[in-house]
Amino acid sequence: MTMTIQEEKQRQARSQKLILLFAMLSMFMMFGGLTSAYLVSASRKDWIHNMVIPSSFTISTILIVMSSITIHFAKLSIKKDDRKNTTTFLLATLFLGLGFVFYQIKGFEQIIALGYNFTGPTSNISATFVYILVFMHILHLAAGIISLLIIIYNHFKQKYNSLQTTGIELGAMFWHFLDFLWIYLFLFFYFVK
Repeated sequence: MTMTIQEEKQRQARSQKLILLFAMLSMFMMFGGLTSAYLVSASRKDWIHNMVIPSSFTISTILIVMSSITIHFAKLSIKKDDRKNTTTFLLATLFLGLGFVFYQIKGFEQIIALGYNFTGPTSNISATFVYILVFMHILHLAAGIISLLIIIYNHFKQKYNSLQTTGIELGAMFWHFLDFLWIYLFLFFYFVK
């Protein structure tokens, strides 16, 4: 039985999505392990239970949720062969993602200004855990931004259309995962002290 080109592309797209799902699951397990270590460490005598979450983290949360919405609209637009709106939504996602990183860095500055240092003689374990978790998320977001830049490049090379959306769909899946992961971390920091 011979497979058509379209059937082969669909099979490859399913395989790529499955691989991405496994990768995201392993990333989530890593963050689950780190947040579990955070919970165990919270019983230490030197743990700071009243550490304030920086307001910049709230702004960055809003930005990443907005970016998740824009990448969803980019995916919907390409499925309608609406290249102009796809471009607009992809670029908006990129700028919102960069804004997220900017406000994460501002959040680090606010934590340090409050006297919570990550390393050195005046450091504390609470701030170090926040730093590690947020920094690891930013590293994963950097991978998301690189993926987004590749998607934008391919979009401008007209590699996507209503019949070929796999790249944008994979990028959107990963971006939504990053959004979900940050919301998980933000709520974790907010409620677990």
